[in-house]
Amino acid sequence: MNRKMIFLLNPIAGKGKWPRIRKSIETFVRENQIQFEIYATNPEGNYAPLREKILNENFTDVIVAGGDGTISAVVNGLRDTGVSFGLLPCGSGNGLALAAGIPRNTKKALELIITGKARGTDAFLINKQLSCMLSGLGFDAQVAHDFARQHKRGLFTYVWQTFRNFMKARPYSFEISAKANNFKTEAFFISIANSNQFGNRFTIAPKASLHDGLLDIVIVQKMNKLQMLKSVFQQVRNGDISEEIFKEDGILYFQTDSLTIRNLQQAPFHIDGDPKPTADEFAIEVIPSAFLLIQPA
Repeated sequence: MNRKMIFLLNPIAGKGKWPRIRKSIETFVRENQIQFEIYATNPEGNYAPLREKILNENFTDVIVAGGDGTISAVVNGLRDTGVSFGLLPCGSGNGLALAAGIPRNTKKALELIITGKARGTDAFLINKQLSCMLSGLGFDAQVAHDFARQHKRGLFTYVWQTFRNFMKARPYSFEISAKANNFKTEAFFISIANSNQFGNRFTIAPKASLHDGLLDIVIVQKMNKLQMLKSVFQQVRNGDISEEIFKEDGILYFQTDSLTIRNLQQAPFHIDGDPKPTADEFAIEVIPSAFLLIQPA
């Protein structure tokens, strides 16, 4: 089948890199004789006009140059068009790319678009908003909110915002309902993970898979901050977590296909690293094989 591609470039995630990335794309499509068009991503996530273009002009692939929040917004707008999604990672964390085995190097990521395989990949809805990778409440969400307000982005800025928020972090109260597991807890943060990490190879949910039809829930409970630091930087491991809650060093870890979180103290909220308005309650459910993502065969 002849492939016809749309490339979507996030100008914020790729600041300073676009001439090189665009040149790599143009070389790639020329060498592989691929029809293509290039557009900037939409800051509001409105891809309705592009959706019509894809359907009317028979595009086969949408390749996103950006980070986790960018791919999430694009997939949300276009996943029902039947296209395969490729990813050129250039965000701050690139958690989805790392979990899927997609190279960070642009030329290698472009090569994968030809050599890889489009595989059905899970996503999930959280209050009817799509998340492809990892969403959360509490400490890490506050980092996302503060990071988004910075003029200068990148790993150093993210690490600095993480440190600043760690120093003033406080626990929040939650009520969790997930099948047989119903409980109250105070926690610094709750991660709802479809992939195994925040990004930058920082594993938070090592048993998570993009293809198992389950979400991994990681709850870092109220504890001494030094203990919190020790617990979070240790990989959560061991134990049968398919139905039961596994607890180690103040971290609760379990898997489920759906849950409800009551947010009793208005903890901040993020979706795939992008800050979002919080809510009193979050209804969460997995969508198995929600979209086709090009990955190593």
